[in-house]
Amino acid sequence: MRAMVLEKIGEPLRAVERPLPEPLAGEIRLRVEACAVCRTDLHVVDGDLPRPKLPLVPGHEIVGIIEAVGSGVDPARIGRRAGVPWLGHTCQHCFYCRSNAENLCDNPLFTGYTRDGGFATDVIADADYAFDLDGDPVSLAPLLCAGLIGWRSLKRAGDGKRIGIYGFGAAAHIIAQICVWQGRQVYAFTRPDDAAARRFALDLGAAWAGGSDEPPPEPLDAAIIFAPVGNLVPAALKAVRKGGRVVCGGIHMSDIPAMPYAVLWGERELVSVANLTRRDGREFFAIAAEAGVKTHTIVYPLGEANRALADLRAGRLNGAAVLVP
Repeated sequence: MRAMVLEKIGEPLRAVERPLPEPLAGEIRLRVEACAVCRTDLHVVDGDLPRPKLPLVPGHEIVGIIEAVGSGVDPARIGRRAGVPWLGHTCQHCFYCRSNAENLCDNPLFTGYTRDGGFATDVIADADYAFDLDGDPVSLAPLLCAGLIGWRSLKRAGDGKRIGIYGFGAAAHIIAQICVWQGRQVYAFTRPDDAAARRFALDLGAAWAGGSDEPPPEPLDAAIIFAPVGNLVPAALKAVRKGGRVVCGGIHMSDIPAMPYAVLWGERELVSVANLTRRDGREFFAIAAEAGVKTHTIVYPLGEANRALADLRAGRLNGAAVLVP
């Protein structure tokens, strides 16, 4: 098998040949058809997330065909298409797993971080954490994280009509379509100089699009921050009405600056989203199909993973980068 491997933090991924792995008990092996490139992959390769498994194959938005299964896995799954997300395994024994909060498991494994991921031709995954999927693999791949985290963030945002989205990238472009389908108004906040992203948001049905340094034309019921920029937190709190909520949807964010208590006062709430649950996946894939969500993708050959990461880092993408072996 071929893989793009992170051997040292801060260095480019290296193309390597490896023996084809065999699945152990409870595991499956997929022939990768597509793997989207997520901002979390950047946080891993750039060292923002501590203690990754090294050497590491990144990538956690994987779609592929199951080609082998380990003991305890239904062999009828061989030949089926499946998707592998960020949450790759949980212990099922800690307080959080026993409390229906497996996203907060004390002993998890994360795809493309603490276990090898999908920047490869083949990948091993926990069979219980792989979703059966149908459809075009390139279009499906961004749903495995950008879509799932976007969905969990939207649930945390509540039922408000006016939803602000800070950082209009892969997750935002998916969840904006869900919001419009639900009859909500989307207010898109982009980098101040990113006119292309604002046009992209308006084309997807946003009611308003402006720079992240601008106030919205009216108070928001809730805001979701996908950009990993702590300075956006006080700006978003100022943008929501009294009793509104700000959701931080990323796994990593720069430090939140000191701010006056008055920015939070008025029963405004600031919450974070951590990982996802399998229930999120079952809910989201059904809703995405019903809403007719269409992902906007830019395809890169597997060997150009470093270029895809660089384009994402530089903000050159509208939509999601997807690697294809």
